[in-house]
Amino acid sequence: MPHIYSFFQHWFGPYEHIAGVGLASVILLGFAWMAKSALARTDDPRLPDDRLSVRTMAELVVGALRDFVVETMGEHHGRKFAPFFGALFLYIFVNNLLGVIPGFNPPTSFITTNFSLAVLIFLMTHYYGVREHGIGYLKHFMGPMMALAWLMMPIELISHLVRPVSLSLRLYGNMTGDHAVLSIFTDLTKVVVPVIFIGLGVFVSFVQALVFTMLSMVYIGGAVEHEH
Repeated sequence: MPHIYSFFQHWFGPYEHIAGVGLASVILLGFAWMAKSALARTDDPRLPDDRLSVRTMAELVVGALRDFVVETMGEHHGRKFAPFFGALFLYIFVNNLLGVIPGFNPPTSFITTNFSLAVLIFLMTHYYGVREHGIGYLKHFMGPMMALAWLMMPIELISHLVRPVSLSLRLYGNMTGDHAVLSIFTDLTKVVVPVIFIGLGVFVSFVQALVFTMLSMVYIGGAVEHEH
């Protein structure tokens, strides 16, 4: 599906998704810098602000993401991976949100953007699996019965190889469709009605970032967990 014309397409041509990713990264780094600066100016960082501020929003977001990862992966692995998965969710969410702004295509509506993230998750899954279990990690591919290992291993290998593709296409399809609907109704109605679809776009952006992050947690969590 061809992408809707955007400012970045005019300026950067086929590299507009790279420019979009760069913009999302600058937004996240800028927010993190402001939150860190606000925290450094406080006399006692253990005391919360008495008003809504950048620091308060950052603490709420970080706390919610940490609790979400810990509840999903368990206390031990959750605290270890919380910074990574929190950053992954925010990165995807901000990239998704760019599509809500008129004149921008979301970088996640480009398959290359999503596939690079999915390949990273694929590599991390098996790296941490081997790191946690050593050669015993191969048992994850053999199924519960050794007698059926010859059958289960090809099936498991195929399912693992398909994961990056499914992660990429799921995010790509949803963000491309959502952005197309928003653009169509904006062109047709100009005002009022697009506000409804902007709200829907924000919701879809959140859900798709959450789904990608949750599936990534399930994949890596399954690789590092121990049988009981």
